[in-house]
Amino acid sequence: MQLYNFFNSSTSYRVRIAMALKGLDYTHQGINLRQGEQSSADYVALNPAKSVPLLVEDDGRSLSQSLAIIQYLDDRFPSVRLIPDDIELKARVLEVAYLIACDMHPVNNLRILGHLTKELEVTDQQKADWYKRWIGEGCAALESLLCRAGSGIYCFGDTPTLADCCLVPQVANALRFGCDLSGYPRMMAVYEHCLQHSVFKKAAPSEQPDYVD
Repeated sequence: MQLYNFFNSSTSYRVRIAMALKGLDYTHQGINLRQGEQSSADYVALNPAKSVPLLVEDDGRSLSQSLAIIQYLDDRFPSVRLIPDDIELKARVLEVAYLIACDMHPVNNLRILGHLTKELEVTDQQKADWYKRWIGEGCAALESLLCRAGSGIYCFGDTPTLADCCLVPQVANALRFGCDLSGYPRMMAVYEHCLQHSVFKKAAPSEQPDYVD
């Protein structure tokens, strides 16, 4: 398998975590979002959405969108389940994953922030205020959902799920942008625990071949 991704892409980071948790090997194919490689003719031919990640099987079949990729991997390699079979737990895991992937991430990703700066000509401070506002709203909701779920070293109990695959990259991005996350102790406890796990460390941006400090 090949995984087209960018070291600092949170969507790519989700899939790298999932693949590491499942013990899956893949060939890393770096797509530099900062240099616009996602819009090159060769890559658009592979992925018309001009996004990462993109998983390409050895037979040439490909799949984009991080949550779809993780669902596919969960169905194909079910020995380590990231989306639980239990109906109630599955719904709760998806609730958290969708909050992060559908509500928080899209309004603060690279192309949106770039549009704010280049097209709408907002100031750096206005862009920072935009980012922190949506992160604050999302984290407040996420903290409530995690507290409702009860105790556990991960989002849901003592086993990592899709929720953790989504939470870690989102928190990492928020910290990188200087957000104050001290008001979300349950969320941060999960994040800090995950960072101690060798599998999560393997998937971290700094461990990727295309990493640039």
